[in-house]
Amino acid sequence: MASTSDIRNGLCIKYNHDIYKIIEFLHVKPGKGPAFVRTKLKSLTNGKVLDNTFSAGHKIDEVRVETHEYQYLYAEGDLFNFMHVETYEQIQLNKAILDAPDLLKEGTTVKVIINAETELPLSVDMPASVVLEVTYAEPGVKGNTATNATKPAKVETGASVNVPLFINEGDKIKIDTASGSYMERVKE
Repeated sequence: MASTSDIRNGLCIKYNHDIYKIIEFLHVKPGKGPAFVRTKLKSLTNGKVLDNTFSAGHKIDEVRVETHEYQYLYAEGDLFNFMHVETYEQIQLNKAILDAPDLLKEGTTVKVIINAETELPLSVDMPASVVLEVTYAEPGVKGNTATNATKPAKVETGASVNVPLFINEGDKIKIDTASGSYMERVKE
């Protein structure tokens, strides 16, 4: 049993007959009244995100998890195939437990969180950012860069990302996997 002082990002807990992963938290100590912890929890079974407040000292049921590195191989419909980087053992995971499946490129290494008691995969942590090549983008008009205007662009995985007007086809861009937004152009 853990308490609210043990809460951190990525902690997996049992709450309301489900397993949740803490996405973000904030310890709040108001001037009047008791302290509490405001959290954002993501269900590892259905992917729903909910806000919850725990009072200070509240006991939480921690789930023991193991993290393993897997390499993404290929997709078959809604099933994604991964290979363990050390044992070469392959697993299939449903698209629902992936955070950003449309940004997953073949060969990408991800961290798979596995429940230590049941040996079932709970979630997949993507790298913080990925570098992908733009396969389609409207041509940018010269001199139209005074504002922070963006245009939609397709990347090699099929995802659509809003990019600045100066990005063209063939450019490599860095994308934040948490928000799915453009970060910068990558020069090679």
